[in-house]
Order: sequence, then C-alpha cells, then structure tokens
Amino acid sequence: MPRFSLAEPAAGPAAGLRTEYPFVLPRGLVDDRGSVHTEGIMRLATGRDEINPQGDPRVRQNPAFLTVLLLAQTVTRIGAVRAVDTAVIERLFASDLAFLQDLYRRINQQGHTEAEVACPQCGTEFAVDVAGSPPGGS
Repeated sequence: MPRFSLAEPAAGPAAGLRTEYPFVLPRGLVDDRGSVHTEGIMRLATGRDEINPQGDPRVRQNPAFLTVLLLAQTVTRIGAVRAVDTAVIERLFASDLAFLQDLYRRINQQGHTEAEVACPQCGTEFAVDVAGSPPGGS
C-alpha cells in the first residue's frame, strides 16, 4: 500500500505540476489610495482549504460567504496587495468576484483555465485562456 510521508519531497513544478495561475481581473481592485490592481495569482486549493471553512460561523449564517473564504485562502496576490484576506475579497467589484469564482472552479475542478469560445462574426470556435496573459507576456 503506497504511503505518503512528509519527509519525502513533494511533487512540484519540476515534476510538471502547475500550482499557481496568473490572472488579470476584468475591472480591478481599487485600493485606499485609488490605485487599480488587476494582475494577480491564484494557487490550487488544498483539501484543508475546502474543509476548514465549513465550520466557520459566517458560512453557517450565510453559505455564500464560503466563496469569500475560499478566494481569500487561494488568491495569493492582487497587484501590489500581497495580504489578500476576506476584507480584500469583499472589496472586489461583482464582476471580478464572479471572474475569480469561475477561475477557482476551472483550475480546481477542471484542471485548466481555457474556455471554448466562438467568434461572433464568423462562428469559428477556438480556446482562450480566461486567466489572461501572465504578467510580462504578450
């Protein structure tokens, strides 16, 4: 029976496992100084990320708060904001919150960030990366 030991090296980027996904928010987070932050990073969720919020009293009172907790745990950066917590997630515009919910679902349930779309002019179907280009990409 295979065993998992914390002493063994974990599979990581060298093993081909992608654990972080850059994204570009549709609108962006507006900070206290009025700066807009659009580029960020979301990491893969762990089992603990999904289980721990279930016991949170805010989730028991309002099940929709689960989304806020999950995103606060898995979004590691939005622009210069590196301390992403529930207050930061709650300040996002609704369209950005919906974008991050979809990205979370895509990377944690489907394993990718691509979506099939069709050109409205000619109907040609193609895949686009909904996370956006990585910072510095073209």
